[in-house]
Amino acid sequence: TAGRAPAEAVVDIQADQRANPPPSDSRSVGSGWISASAPRPLEGRTFLSNGSNVPWGLPEGFRVDFAGEGEWKITLDVFRDLGLAFAVALCGIYVLLVYETRSYLLPIVIMLSIPLTMIGIMPGFWLLNALMGKTVGGYADPVFFTATAMIGMIALGGIVQRNAIILIDFIRSEAARGKPLKDAIIEAGAVRFRPIFLTAGTTLLGAWPITFDPIFSGLAWSIIFGLFISTAFTLVVVPVAYGLIYKNKPA
Repeated sequence: TAGRAPAEAVVDIQADQRANPPPSDSRSVGSGWISASAPRPLEGRTFLSNGSNVPWGLPEGFRVDFAGEGEWKITLDVFRDLGLAFAVALCGIYVLLVYETRSYLLPIVIMLSIPLTMIGIMPGFWLLNALMGKTVGGYADPVFFTATAMIGMIALGGIVQRNAIILIDFIRSEAARGKPLKDAIIEAGAVRFRPIFLTAGTTLLGAWPITFDPIFSGLAWSIIFGLFISTAFTLVVVPVAYGLIYKNKPA
């Protein structure tokens, strides 16, 4: 039944039973029979051509309407709802940063670290499949970007802000003391590298055991890939963006 809907397999077996007379070495079970002979090969068994070569069809005057909550519809609904939740979370982060910084532009610079997580998450799942992808019974068993992985990406929206805030807070403090902006940016990268590296490293190690869970492994991989790449790029992108925007403005 690998790769086939259960109902299709059941109908296929029933069609085999009707098309082939029971052999002498079989016994009756209810309305069907069980054969003691070896099972027939599975080649050619598809939705349109089952094993007994009996064509699929319906009596005249009947039709089939596929309805209900299909798996694909549920998947689309879940990711739609999570996407809306992510948008609401970003708006909430922006409002909090505006309240804290008293600026409408500086929160955007801080939030640049959020899209950087995507540079790590999407290629990270591709790399995970390239290195750890396997097949089960001849069918691919990939590592999917699941709903829990999306939840991990949303959680990263708040986690990665910490690194950008640490950098910009140091830059603004040094600039307020009269240090040139360029020197303050370079010193921020040197002084704040260790606390940023340690906090990101502890988060990565804390997420590692979750990768062994069959349900929440996607959440852990999102945090690991996204935080690793975002931390590395934040050390460069956020200070450079801050310097380009505020280079001609007083401290």
